[in-house]
Amino acid sequence: MNSIRAQIKDYLLEEFLPGEDPSELADDTPLITGGILDSISTLKLVVYLEERFGISLEAHEAGVDHLDTIDRIAALIEKKKRAA
Repeated sequence: MNSIRAQIKDYLLEEFLPGEDPSELADDTPLITGGILDSISTLKLVVYLEERFGISLEAHEAGVDHLDTIDRIAALIEKKKRAA
């Protein structure tokens, strides 16, 4: 799962936080509730996750409960991959 976290972190830093110190983005940093992701960037993240990890997210999974931290995102991806 560490590889999944690293890939998500790299994407977030590149796409939404260019130039930011990577050490400032922890696995438990709030992304949506912390204002890093808005509705458009959340949709971009969903598209990336679906394409990169070969999963499909349901509408109810594209919110704070599942996408607010790297930890939550990684857990969702692991759950989806196990169910496939």
